[in-house]
Amino acid sequence: MAEAYCVKCKTKRQMQNEEKITMKNGRPATQGKCPQCGTKLFKIGAG
Repeated sequence: MAEAYCVKCKTKRQMQNEEKITMKNGRPATQGKCPQCGTKLFKIGAG
């Protein structure tokens, strides 16, 4: 599971429903949800 910073909780959380995506500029990223508050989490880079 990937870990990303949640701006609502103000702490790092493990992503739920993570999905590998490609941004408009071609860079890889991971997108998911915060298990605590449900906010969308986003992490740039492969992994």
